[in-house]
Amino acid sequence: MSKSITVKHLGNSDIPVSGIGLGCMGLSEFYGNPVSQKAADNLITHALESGLNFFDTADMYGSGHNERLLAHALKGRRKEAVIASKFGIVRKEGEYSRTICGAPEYVRQSCHDSLRRLETDYVDLYYIHRIDQSTPIEDTVGEMSRLVEEGKIRAIGLSECSASTLRRAHAVHPVSALQSEYSMFTRDPEQEMLGLTRELGVSFVAYSPICRGLLGLLKPGEKENDFRQKLPRFHGEAYEKNRGIALELNALARSKNCTLAQLSLAWVMAQSENVIPIPGTTKVGNLTANIGSLAVSLARNDLAAIEDILAEHQVEGDRYTQEGMKGVNV
Repeated sequence: MSKSITVKHLGNSDIPVSGIGLGCMGLSEFYGNPVSQKAADNLITHALESGLNFFDTADMYGSGHNERLLAHALKGRRKEAVIASKFGIVRKEGEYSRTICGAPEYVRQSCHDSLRRLETDYVDLYYIHRIDQSTPIEDTVGEMSRLVEEGKIRAIGLSECSASTLRRAHAVHPVSALQSEYSMFTRDPEQEMLGLTRELGVSFVAYSPICRGLLGLLKPGEKENDFRQKLPRFHGEAYEKNRGIALELNALARSKNCTLAQLSLAWVMAQSENVIPIPGTTKVGNLTANIGSLAVSLARNDLAAIEDILAEHQVEGDRYTQEGMKGVNV
């Protein structure tokens, strides 16, 4: 890996990962039309050549399109990459509504399907994407542990679960990563999960660390397939108030000679040594800038100044719709 990128080990494993990863979801859907294979190849190649090796995908991103896109981009370079994929959200193609499934037979079938699309013999990190309330987590993780024994996955992860579920899962098989949304605008993990992951030796993988672009001062487009248009915190007065908070933070970023997005990523990483952010982008320039956040050093007075701004204002609007919260914090 590049000397400019921090290297960490995925929790409870010997898997080395870059201190910042790449969320690949937006390459396939939710933020507009899918990118071309050439654009994805260029982005992934640039990431690898920059020293970033941690790529986050899921079976439901584009109904398998995202995994196939990543497979093509990693042809001949699979061993250089740490691939994280996920199962458990069941959607019809093009629809946002979903059901959650963690049944053992579904775990196994989903893994086999992902391996086929990813054109690989193993997934480095395999998550249950959301928690199925109808299946005991012990049954889900028990099947995942058998996949570890068979060499089909190297490490187990959970996404957006509760503290009690993480403890129960960890008792069945060591959990390597807990993935949840975490940013200056979404701080729920600080109540319990950050401390618990440190206690258990689990990596905390932070998705949407720039609050879906809001902490990069990006306004969601007017495209019908940009799902941010439906998120409460991107609507009307809530969006304007949240953008106002972002502008205040941006003044601090300027004083640090960095962008607000870089400040946001540096802040997330400063909260705990076990945090690994996975900002998503489709653009090489943004990827380079995100990697540059590793060079942003926040002193105590910087962190205190951020806290003062955040304490003065309340972020408006939920992070998801009710549909999007299915299987969260279970």
